[in-house]
Amino acid sequence: MFEGPLQDLIDELSRLPGVGPKSAQRIAFHLLSVEPDDLNRLTSALEGVRDGVSFCRICCNVSRESVCRICADSGRDRGMICVVEEPKDIQVIERTGEYNGRYHVLGGALDPLANVGPKQLTISTLLQRIGGVLPDRELADSTPAAPLHDSQPEIYEVILATDPNTEGEATASYLARLLRDFPDLRVSRLASGMPLGGDLEFVDELTLSRALSGRLTI
Repeated sequence: MFEGPLQDLIDELSRLPGVGPKSAQRIAFHLLSVEPDDLNRLTSALEGVRDGVSFCRICCNVSRESVCRICADSGRDRGMICVVEEPKDIQVIERTGEYNGRYHVLGGALDPLANVGPKQLTISTLLQRIGGVLPDRELADSTPAAPLHDSQPEIYEVILATDPNTEGEATASYLARLLRDFPDLRVSRLASGMPLGGDLEFVDELTLSRALSGRLTI
């Protein structure tokens, strides 16, 4: 154990995801050796995150303005919404160059063990974007009183792109149940299956099951 501010810094760094006590200690000692200007830039960046980052009032993505650049882009298909768990997932999909619609960030996935239920996610805002709020008692109290968008486009498809794990599958199933009563709305799930270049013997059962159920005719 170290004394004073150094130990405080190590303790705070070790709370970050993926940073253990030894990594936190290495980072802390590295920061002790850097130039003051470098440390000031890091401090300024952290303050900028604290004071300058907000969330898009339409899709809940991280944004500098009240509306993010994707929602503000008139060239994108406003009738498609791709639902993701976290803002970082948007960047993954954008890199493919295959999607030209809008997004909706849930802010996580359903996880009863971690006390994350529908009210802790932006599900009610998603329902409002699509065209109203279904009479779901769990979500009624968390529904915004007024629309968060300037004009409500007609949504014809919602793509569920939650993670292919237990929490992501539970979230996708829950959303599919809520959305099935919206007329003329197509609800699809992001496909998952065999990875290119992989060997069949190393594929887990869930991935193989999804690959079989989503097989294509050739």
